[in-house]
Amino acid sequence: MTDAEDRKPRSDEARTVYDSEVTSEFAIPQGLATPPKTGGESETTSEFAVPDGLDVPQSPSEDGEGSAFSTPKIYRARQAPPAFTPPSGVPAVSLTKDLPWQDRMRTMLRLPVAERPAPELVHKAEDESPAVPRVLDLTLRIGELLLAGGEGAEDVETAMFAVCRSYGLDRCEPNVTFTLLAISYQPSLVDDPVTASRTVRRRGTDYTRLAAVFRLVDDISDPEIPISLEEAYRRLAEIRRNRHPYPTWVLTLASGLLAGAASVLVGGDLIVFVAAMLGAVLGDRLAWLCAGRGLPEFYQFTIAAMPPAAIGVALTIADVDVKASAVITGGLFALLPGRALVAGVQDGLTGFYITAAARLLEVMYFFVGIVVGVLVVLYFGVNLGAELNPDAALGDTNRPLWQIGASMLLSLTFAVLLQQERSTVLWVTLNGGVAWIVYGAMHYPGGVSPVASTAVAAGLVGLFGQLLSRYRFASALPYTTAAIGPLFPGSATYFGLLAIAQNQVDEGLVSLAEAASLAMAIAIGVNLGSEISRLFLRIPGGAGAGRRAAKRTRGF
Repeated sequence: MTDAEDRKPRSDEARTVYDSEVTSEFAIPQGLATPPKTGGESETTSEFAVPDGLDVPQSPSEDGEGSAFSTPKIYRARQAPPAFTPPSGVPAVSLTKDLPWQDRMRTMLRLPVAERPAPELVHKAEDESPAVPRVLDLTLRIGELLLAGGEGAEDVETAMFAVCRSYGLDRCEPNVTFTLLAISYQPSLVDDPVTASRTVRRRGTDYTRLAAVFRLVDDISDPEIPISLEEAYRRLAEIRRNRHPYPTWVLTLASGLLAGAASVLVGGDLIVFVAAMLGAVLGDRLAWLCAGRGLPEFYQFTIAAMPPAAIGVALTIADVDVKASAVITGGLFALLPGRALVAGVQDGLTGFYITAAARLLEVMYFFVGIVVGVLVVLYFGVNLGAELNPDAALGDTNRPLWQIGASMLLSLTFAVLLQQERSTVLWVTLNGGVAWIVYGAMHYPGGVSPVASTAVAAGLVGLFGQLLSRYRFASALPYTTAAIGPLFPGSATYFGLLAIAQNQVDEGLVSLAEAASLAMAIAIGVNLGSEISRLFLRIPGGAGAGRRAAKRTRGF
């Protein structure tokens, strides 16, 4: 009988039946042994007092009343059932080890926390589960290397989630922006979350290190490879200590060869090749000197763009029978920030708008630096009497073999500048040659617009790069970034700047708008090719419905 029922008045029938059985609530229960009273005044006790002689075990005192949100005494986070079953049911996700870890984890990352299947902990070398702060620290360090190496925000989040999940932290949420990495882990719905963050202050282009980090994440997420937390830390330290695969003089030579190949690609001859190569080498050395003095990258790009433009103007003033426009255009090819542009557009298309805006703003600053450097030289050259024609045609459609060879050389040298592994250089060189063949076949004989031709060629680059990355279980960047080098809008950029330097602002802006359109076509084409490979390649045992969209909307 509850207290509320005790307080209700009883009927006469109830009194008649139970009067003989009802006892006082203050009476001592039968069978309870109590010491006899020794006399004296009777003591009044509270109804909440424990009767004498009753041995009640004392429970540890707790401050305050219990809450509905407090953890039950018998609750264990690791043995707890799911919080709830969604109306649509828990999705069946297969984490087949034969698939790349990107495919295995990308779907999991898009699912809500409550709908994710529990991880399978089968390869832990420690006697006990690793400490949560150390796992989060390792995750942030891996994400830092990936983001600093130019990887897209979605792939960085996927890698961070894969590392956490492999060590048993399934209820985690990574968050990536342009310079900040954060991750939050909540053991259960009733436990306090643990959050850690890390700032990316330095960026460097080293695709060899990027590939090594991808292999580390692949091994950590493989259930058949026993990698302890200490072993993962050791391998990560070795990756950070590794020197670049190519020395400085090789990078400088590659920069010159890239500019020379680009000048031949737009119609230059041997003299133009040598002049563009010399200008790019001087610009690269000046940029290295400025970097050693701590100048921002904006001024580095400005100074690096001046020597190729100065050599082209000097050849024109000296009445040398060469295409000065090809010399300057070749120098611009070595400076255009195609890697950052592709990463920025990819982040925007996958829903990471803050990171995409920051990357595109970085690209704009670099481009403005190149514009300032070239415009200063062209302005002085025009005032000194250099006859530079903004309407001069660059492309020579009668040399397809030379252009294909130049495009492959450009992709090869670009891969060296990106510090790629030697095993990937051949693949990206062939991919760059295919890209130029497709572009040339569509634009010159076919008469298709440059923007459409560039988009189709870049789409094939992204498709082939994604297929190669799936085949080798690696990042797609080493197979795509250098291959889009021959498609850069170097000539449109040069003619736009030249027209502005000659006070033909309208024509210059039109040419710069064309250059921007070509750059966007490259970035969107590469991303579209990658998404097509994920859309149509149905791998047996794959992750169910695939990656969910970042946002489902019809514009409202």
